[in-house]
Amino acid sequence: MNNIDLPKDIINIMINKAKEARKNSYSPYSNFKVGAALLVDEEKQIIYSGCNIENAAYSPGNCAERTAVFKAVSEGYRSFKAIALVAGKDEETDEYVSPCGMCRQVLREFVNPKEFLVIMAKSEEDYIVYTLEELLPLSFGPDNLK
Repeated sequence: MNNIDLPKDIINIMINKAKEARKNSYSPYSNFKVGAALLVDEEKQIIYSGCNIENAAYSPGNCAERTAVFKAVSEGYRSFKAIALVAGKDEETDEYVSPCGMCRQVLREFVNPKEFLVIMAKSEEDYIVYTLEELLPLSFGPDNLK
């Protein structure tokens, strides 16, 4: 885990937005609800949220992290600072949940993995923080194609 350079109040706002987004989860098959809050601009506190959306055919579903990223990108943002995740079965949030491999790769497209923070939270007081590089070492990104 790294040194956190985000103010505690911003982290709390992000965790609360992730918890709110989680309420909109469409997860009738797994009952595993995930909420994400993506920090686009710390100074202006621009945060995009997302929830997981399942599908009876499974693969057409979408994770909360990618929902938040796609919302932000569709609004013109291409650079992100951090993401907070809250997840668990039904209404519980008793475990830390990290982004799946696909979400890590999508995040990698838009961030510096050494600086981008992934906040995995049970609550505003109980969370862990990693950089994307720690979660996705030796990643492949846009700079590899130059």
